[in-house]
Amino acid sequence: MSSTPTSAAPRALHLNAFILSTGHHEAAWRHPDVEPARALTLQHYVDIARTAERGLLDSVFFADGVALHGNVKHNTHSAFEPLTLLSALAASTTHVGLIATASTTYNHPYTLARAFASLDHLSGGRAGWNIVTSAGQDEAGNFGLKSRPDHEARYARATEFVQLAQALWDSFDDEAVIADKASGIYADTNLIAPINHKGEHFEVRGPLNIRRPVQGYPLLVQAGSSESGKEYAARFAEAVFTAQQTLEEAQEFYADLKARLAAHGRRPQDLLVLPGISPIIGRTEEEAKAKAAELNGLINPAYGLAQLSTMLDHELTEADLDGPLPPVAAGTEGNQSRKQLVLDLSAREGLTVRQLIERLAGGRGHRVFAGTAVQVADQIQGWFEEGAADGFNIMPPTLPAGLDDFVEQVVPELQRRGLFRTEYTSSTLREHYGLARPANPNLSRQHQRQHRQTDQDQTGRDHTDRDHTEQGQTEQDLTTKENAA
Repeated sequence: MSSTPTSAAPRALHLNAFILSTGHHEAAWRHPDVEPARALTLQHYVDIARTAERGLLDSVFFADGVALHGNVKHNTHSAFEPLTLLSALAASTTHVGLIATASTTYNHPYTLARAFASLDHLSGGRAGWNIVTSAGQDEAGNFGLKSRPDHEARYARATEFVQLAQALWDSFDDEAVIADKASGIYADTNLIAPINHKGEHFEVRGPLNIRRPVQGYPLLVQAGSSESGKEYAARFAEAVFTAQQTLEEAQEFYADLKARLAAHGRRPQDLLVLPGISPIIGRTEEEAKAKAAELNGLINPAYGLAQLSTMLDHELTEADLDGPLPPVAAGTEGNQSRKQLVLDLSAREGLTVRQLIERLAGGRGHRVFAGTAVQVADQIQGWFEEGAADGFNIMPPTLPAGLDDFVEQVVPELQRRGLFRTEYTSSTLREHYGLARPANPNLSRQHQRQHRQTDQDQTGRDHTDRDHTEQGQTEQDLTTKENAA
């Protein structure tokens, strides 16, 4: 891949920063450059978000789960609820998008629709929702369930959930608030209406108690790559965060997902595909590989085995680290696509359990690449131009240093090649991603006004016609009387 500047790219490259507390490598918290205690402070995330904004990235993204995942004895965890955290970050940034993960299995549509509408207004139109169905077994117990709902049931609920959220956002029209002091009319109640939804999972009257979001809807993001996940993404998602290990796998996923859009009346450009990449950047390739080896040297095998057990939905905590991966049954009610990715990786490369843990430690199935800034830019450009990606989900191995390296070294290289913006030219997250603001399917105030004017005009015509008819009838009666005389 040549690193010489190219002519203007036919489409825009998009970059999102995927933020985990101390970084994406499972041993990041043990690295000498990382201060784990800062991950429980607001300033840690303010600094990271401002770095992303300094790099002109489209957005920052926070994952979430509603359980204490993994073996906290050996690793940090993300403690803050994302919508709360992003509301604070909205006050500390001006352009970068703010994407929060929220579950359709363990939330209610009304409260979540209200929360995302609030974030969108508070941030000036920068909110995004990463829609998840919560595949973890341990989450169910926190909500009074004996086990997680099965895969198809979770997606069925998610479908009704998102449709209901969209209806709620549309229930309080953009132009409903008039605030006419002279007349004393604050809102046109013709543009605020209940939705009266009665479905399989939810019954909601509505309307929402906040005006339609600045963006119409927050940007809708999805990360599932199973068959159900891809169909769901083709119907609802505007950006997809995905994990592929090879260019060929990424190209196949990209083509498959884009081909599904037409069935839902959508165009290929209506959905952006952003694979994850965890770049370990050095001044030389040797330095980058040494950084990767240093991080892998900090792995705790017990934690790695627990993580592998979770990803494969199969007990492996007693597995022989230096032996091959034991037989694992196909299928799961958990994360189907990620399980298959790990099984394929192990089989394709003939890895021992220890080697597999090391390969997964940096990105949990997302691609890890160690190299110079030019080499990282080559990888990004190659996948972008060869039909594998519309952009990337950047997963810094350590924080904040890993994002600093990317912004200071890789972003300028991408800009030099004409692939990435040199300034923000828009203010909302949808505009950053080149996506249109969804129209409200309900009548706008202008249409309502036109409708009322039409009614008035018609009423006037009816009166005129009636007057003319009555006048004509009177003249006819007089003529009849005169003839009779």
